[in-house]
Amino acid sequence: MAARAVTGLALVVALAGCTAADGPTPGPTTAPAQAPATVEVTEVDDVLGDLDVPWGLAFLPDGDAVVTLRDEAALVVVGPDGSATDVTGPGADELADLVVPGGEGGLLGVAVLGADGSAVDLALYATAADDNRVLRGTLDGSVLGDLRPILTGIEKAGNHNGGRLAVGPDDFLYVATGDAGDPSSSQDPDSLNGKILRITADGDPAPGNPDEGSPVWTLGHRNVQGLGWAPDGRMFASEFGQNTWDELNEIEPGGNYGWPEVEGDGEGFVQPVAVWATTDASPSGLAVTDEAVYLAGLRGERLWRVPLTQDGVGTPEALLEGERGRLRAVEPAPDGSLWVVTGNTDGRGDRRDGDDRILRVVVD
Repeated sequence: MAARAVTGLALVVALAGCTAADGPTPGPTTAPAQAPATVEVTEVDDVLGDLDVPWGLAFLPDGDAVVTLRDEAALVVVGPDGSATDVTGPGADELADLVVPGGEGGLLGVAVLGADGSAVDLALYATAADDNRVLRGTLDGSVLGDLRPILTGIEKAGNHNGGRLAVGPDDFLYVATGDAGDPSSSQDPDSLNGKILRITADGDPAPGNPDEGSPVWTLGHRNVQGLGWAPDGRMFASEFGQNTWDELNEIEPGGNYGWPEVEGDGEGFVQPVAVWATTDASPSGLAVTDEAVYLAGLRGERLWRVPLTQDGVGTPEALLEGERGRLRAVEPAPDGSLWVVTGNTDGRGDRRDGDDRILRVVVD
């Protein structure tokens, strides 16, 4: 493997965290066509380029980041200075043998479970021959040790594999899955698909889940690919719509988010806090800072900023609109910037010289 601002249409915003049990609530309302800009992108720098279908990114305790390459089934350690080191070792060899890329499947999410000196415990989401699964292994420098599966049996398909991993403030691992082309699975509590799952580092259902003994945290999702938490503990997730509405949801344990019964706002289910036409978003990765939720837009080719308010969220604003093509992931960096991963080499974008890239973005 060779490792080598502010316009937009804010479409709809809703109240955060409302369910049918709260009584009648207003649905999403149309925001102004030209939302006033409240922030500016003051810096956009290339950290690293010439990456082949980068997908997931997680920062390590030393300030470096580990990046997954979906189709190569490989990992790269990236330094703040743009240095890139291919990950080797028995775990890297296992990934090369195990992962079966295809469509939207491959080596997807990565999360840091913990660290002991230079040894970092990683979780990885991978598409294998028969399923999607979560793997665990130790990264020491750029050497990945033996892997072991901690969660298996997530149905796979050419589309809607989910794949994002994140460790919550409670230190449990959250796993975003897609419906794998079977919408009915999203409403099936016994299926792992179309869910947000909450598990221990060993893959067991986490204590305090809505149904004891089940890893399911929420259900009724089509294809979640972004997870994050605000400083006050609110959890957010980005959701790919089908033909009409993409969603930003505030996540409540046991919540049913409606797919396939509804797309966007729908009576009887948890209401999204913001929605966009699918042409304007197709949100993949998500980052939450102390002031906003940021969503990386693939088809929309922009970085959406949704301000956090005391009672919910504010009007979405579009950043980097059309400037860098498709955006796959976004993560808060240790220096206060955002690292944004482009997604132009995934077979659906227009490759530009130097793609794909990791960008360092500063918003003020």
